[in-house]
Amino acid sequence: MHPLHLTKVAVGCVSVDELAGRLDGRATGAETTVTTRYKPKRADELIGGSLFWIIKHRLVARQTILGFGECDDGRRCVIQLSAALVPVRAYPKRAHQGWRYLQGGDAPGDLADGAGDLGQMPPSLISELAALALL
Repeated sequence: MHPLHLTKVAVGCVSVDELAGRLDGRATGAETTVTTRYKPKRADELIGGSLFWIIKHRLVARQTILGFGECDDGRRCVIQLSAALVPVRAYPKRAHQGWRYLQGGDAPGDLADGAGDLGQMPPSLISELAALALL
């Protein structure tokens, strides 16, 4: 059985490098967090799945979902993620507000899986090649 995932737009980010920099600023050890308005109703199914990031209408990277919590004000949800940002094979995905579920079988594979040296490329170069439909 495939895990359940989320998709989320990396608002204001134009590259994977920019997203990585933003997330590094929030990281504490091997974890980082993202805040959202509502906790997903299927939160228990999402633990162990991934949050897939959308940049320029493409799924470009993912992070493993470790858990969920609440902000101090009790009105917002904190998504606890692995700090490791894993590039994935670019996959078209329309932008949306908030987050959306993604079934495990519909998720793109990691770029490093069977990609030879592609997994060693800088994320910015990978983004450029994907934009040209070369990956």
